[in-house]
Amino acid sequence: MKIVIIGGTGLIGSQLTNLLKDKHEVIVASPNTGVNTLTGEGLDNALENAEVVVDVSNSPSFADDDVMNFFRTSTTNLLKAEQKANVKHHIALSVVGTQKLSASGYFRAKQVQEELIGKSSIPYSIVHATQFFEFAGGVAASSVKDTGMFVTDALVQPIASSEVAAFLAKTVEEQPKLGIAEIAGPEKMPMNNWIGNYLSAMNRPSEIAIEKDAPYFGAVLETDTLLPEKAVFESNIRYEDWIADPKNQR
Repeated sequence: MKIVIIGGTGLIGSQLTNLLKDKHEVIVASPNTGVNTLTGEGLDNALENAEVVVDVSNSPSFADDDVMNFFRTSTTNLLKAEQKANVKHHIALSVVGTQKLSASGYFRAKQVQEELIGKSSIPYSIVHATQFFEFAGGVAASSVKDTGMFVTDALVQPIASSEVAAFLAKTVEEQPKLGIAEIAGPEKMPMNNWIGNYLSAMNRPSEIAIEKDAPYFGAVLETDTLLPEKAVFESNIRYEDWIADPKNQR
C-alpha cells in the first residue's frame, strides 16, 4: 500500500514513517522533500497511486492569520489533489478539546481544517490527541513572566508522541472512521503539576504560581477542556517514567 505522510519529517511524521516503511511504500512529504501543501508544489506527483494520506503537518507560524491561512489553504489543496488521485483514506491529526477552544486563533484554524475534511468526499479519520510529553518544556517557557512562572491548574492527560505515532500507524491499516477518535495518556493531572514534574526532572526547580486564567494558545481553560470525552485509547506510559529517561530530558 502506498502511504503519503504530509509533515513526514516532523516529530510524529518521522516516527510514523519508521513504523510503516518496512510494510508499505511510504512517501515522506514536506517542503524539504519538494512537496508543499500551501503552494500545491509536488502534490500530484507524491499522491499518484496513493491509497492513504496522513496529515500530521503544522503551521510554521501560530499568528492568527498565518495559522488560519495555513490550515485552510493546505487542507484545501491536499483534499483536491487526493480527489484527483482517488485516495481512499484521509487521516488527520488534531487536538483533544479543539471544539471547545474557539477563543484561540490556532484552534479556530484547526476547526476549519476538520470541517473541510468532513465536507470532502474522501473517507476520513480524525485523531484527537492530548498534549505530547515533549511539549512540557514549551509550556514551561511560555509561562514565564517578569515576576515568575504562572501556569493554570486545568487538567491535562498527556501522552507520549511514540504512542500517537503507533495509533496513527494502526489507523492507516483500518477502515476510515468517518469521525473523530480521541487518544490520551494514562493519567489526569493539573497542568502546573505536569510542568513541575518536568522542571524537577530537568534540575530546574522553579516556583510555579497557579493562575487559573493563564491562557493556552490564547484561550482560557476550564478544568476539563483538554481532557478527552471518550478516549478510544489510553496509553500505559506514565509521564513520570518517561521523563526519568535521560534521552527524553531535552
